[in-house]
Amino acid sequence: MADAEPMQVPVPGGEKRACPALEEEVDHSSKRPRVQKDEKNGGGLSHNLPQDEGEGSEAEEPELLEEDGEVEAVGSGEAFAEMMKHGLTELDVGILKFVSEHKGFSGILKERYSDFVVHEINKEGKIVRLDDLSVPEEVEEVPAEQPDQTESQVLTEEQKQEMERLQQFKNKEDSVSIEVADYTKEKRTLVHKAIKTLFPGLETKTEEREGKKFIVAYHAAGKKALAEVKTAAAPRKHSWPKSRGAFCHFVLYKENKDTMEAINVLSKFLRVRPNAFSYMGTKDKRAITVQEIAVLKITAERLSHLNKCLVNFKLGNFCYKKHPLKLGELQGNHFTVVIRNITGTAEQIQQAMTSLRDTGFINYYGMQRFGTTAVPTYQVGKAILQDNWNEVIDLILKPRPGAEKGYLVKCREEWAQSQDPEAALKKLPVKRCVEGQLLRGLSMYGKKNIVTAFAMIPRNNRLMYIHSYQSFMWNTMVSRRIEAFGLKAVEGDLVLRGGTAYILSAAEAETHSIQDVVMPLPGFDVIYPTHHVGKGYREMLSADNLDIDNMRHRVKDYSLAGAYRRILIKPSDVSWEVINYDDHRVSLVHTDVEKLENQPAPVFNKEGKYRALGMEFSLPPSTYATMAIREVLKMDTSIKNQTQLNTSWLN
Repeated sequence: MADAEPMQVPVPGGEKRACPALEEEVDHSSKRPRVQKDEKNGGGLSHNLPQDEGEGSEAEEPELLEEDGEVEAVGSGEAFAEMMKHGLTELDVGILKFVSEHKGFSGILKERYSDFVVHEINKEGKIVRLDDLSVPEEVEEVPAEQPDQTESQVLTEEQKQEMERLQQFKNKEDSVSIEVADYTKEKRTLVHKAIKTLFPGLETKTEEREGKKFIVAYHAAGKKALAEVKTAAAPRKHSWPKSRGAFCHFVLYKENKDTMEAINVLSKFLRVRPNAFSYMGTKDKRAITVQEIAVLKITAERLSHLNKCLVNFKLGNFCYKKHPLKLGELQGNHFTVVIRNITGTAEQIQQAMTSLRDTGFINYYGMQRFGTTAVPTYQVGKAILQDNWNEVIDLILKPRPGAEKGYLVKCREEWAQSQDPEAALKKLPVKRCVEGQLLRGLSMYGKKNIVTAFAMIPRNNRLMYIHSYQSFMWNTMVSRRIEAFGLKAVEGDLVLRGGTAYILSAAEAETHSIQDVVMPLPGFDVIYPTHHVGKGYREMLSADNLDIDNMRHRVKDYSLAGAYRRILIKPSDVSWEVINYDDHRVSLVHTDVEKLENQPAPVFNKEGKYRALGMEFSLPPSTYATMAIREVLKMDTSIKNQTQLNTSWLN
C-alpha cells in the first residue's frame, strides 16, 4: 500500500528497511464499471499519487514507478511538521461527517509500522496467517535416467557452508571459488546448477587462473549488485512433476514494504519476472502485512531458502495448486491496530468502539486517495476531464511547497524558469517517476502534443488522477447527503438490486436502512438520487465546467463509466482493549513471526504512564481502515494533522 499514507510519520530511530529492489511495471488494467468495487491504489509515485492502505485492493493495479516522491530524511520532527503544513486536511477532500454521538479523543496511529497489522481474508473467508515454515513432503517422479551425482551431492558440506555464508553476506569476501580443474564438463554443469538452485540470489561463472579452472559464486542480487540484475532473462527450466500443481502458493509476511516492492525483491532473488507472481490484493507499506501469494513453477524449497537471506520478510504455509491467484478474490482484510498516547476516558472509548461495532462508519475514500502535497491529485483529474492539458502539465510540474526530495525541487524550479523539458529532465537522477516520464514525453513529442506526452506515464497511474476526482465528488456528496437526511433511507435514495441501482419510493424507504443505501461515483453508466442532494451532482460538475450528461472523453481512457458505493460500512469481528505502557519504542502487537519463533507476547505494565487503544476488526474490500479509526477518534486523519501530533508527542 513510499509512504505518503494518512497518519504515517517518520519517527527517529524507526525500524529498518532491507533488500531494496528495482521496480517493474505491471498492468492489470480494467475499464469495466463496478458496483461496490473501486479501482484502488498502490505503488510508489513521486507526484503525490494515492497509496494503497492494504485494505483490499482488488481492481486496477498501478504500474510501478520509482519512489521519487518520498520525503527526504529530516533533521527534526519540527522540520518535517513545518514542511507538511502545506498538505491536505480532511475538509479539503469532502470528509466532514461522523455517525456516532460520543465525544472524540486524540491518539497517534502508526507511530511504529508494527502498530498497524493487516491479515488478508481469503475467498473462503479464512484469515490468512503465517504459522508453518515447513516445506511440504511429496513423492517426486523418478526420471528415466538418474545422474551419477545429484545437485545436493556435488557440493561438499564445507562448500555448502561457504555458500550459505556468502548468500547471507556473512563472509569477508564477495565471492567463493571452487577449483574444478579435475572436473568433467558434466560435473561442472552440476556445480553451477547446484549453487543457483540451493542458494537463491547467487550466480556463478567459470574463471581460469594460472592455468587452473575455478567456478566462482557471487551475488546476483542484494546490496549494490541488486540494481544491476537483468530481469529480462527467462526463468531457468527445471523438471516439474506432472502430478504437482504448476503454482506454489505461500503466505508472505512482510514489514515496511508494499506488495509490489516485496514481489520485486523476490523476483530478483529467484531470477524470474515479477509477473510470475499473482496475488489477491496489494497491501500497505508502513505496516506488518500477511497475504497469500502464488508463483509459477518455483518450488517450495527454493522459496523457503529465501528466509535465510531476506530481512523483514518471511515465507511459509507452502502448497501446490493448479491455478494462480486473481485480484479481487479476497473477502477483505483483518486489521490489528494500536493507537498510542490516547486521551480518551474509559467511557469515551467504550462508547466509540461500541458505535463502530454496532453502527459502523461513513465509507469515505481515505486521505491517501488524494496525495499528500500541496497539489491534490483530484485537481489534476479535474483538468484531465476538462481537456485542459496545459493545466495538467502545470499542476504536475510546477514548484510547490512541502516535503519533497531535493532533486525534484530543482527539477520543478528548472521547469518554471525555462519550460525546457530536456533541461528539467537532467535534474532528475532517476527518470522513472511521474515527472520524469512526463518530461520525457514532452521532450519526445513537444508541448503541442501534450496528450501523447502525458501517455508516457503508465496507464493505471494516469487513471488514478481521474479516479481521485470521482472520489472527491463522492466524499463531498455523501457529506451533503448525511447533512440533509441523517442516517435513514429516504425517498429518492438509491439501493442495489442484483447489482442494478434502483430509486426508492417513500414507502420503500420505510423498509430500508441507511446500510442499504448507495451513492454513485459520477460517470456515463450510472443513475443519480432524485432528491435535492442527488441534483447537487449536476451543480458540482457544472461548477467544474463538466457535463453530467456527457462523461465520455475524446480520449477513451479518460471516459468515466461510474460505479456505486455503500454509504455506511459496519466492520465485523470488532474487539478492543486499553493497553498501558512505558516505552514508546516497544512493540505492542504479538506478530505471526514472533509466535513462530516462540517469543513471548508483549507484557503490559498496568501502571504504565502511557495508554494505547488496541483494536481489531475486519473490513470488506475497497474500504479504508483509517476511516474506521477516524470514526473512533473523531479527529483529522491527514498526515498533516498526525505529523503535528506525533512531533509534539516525540518532543
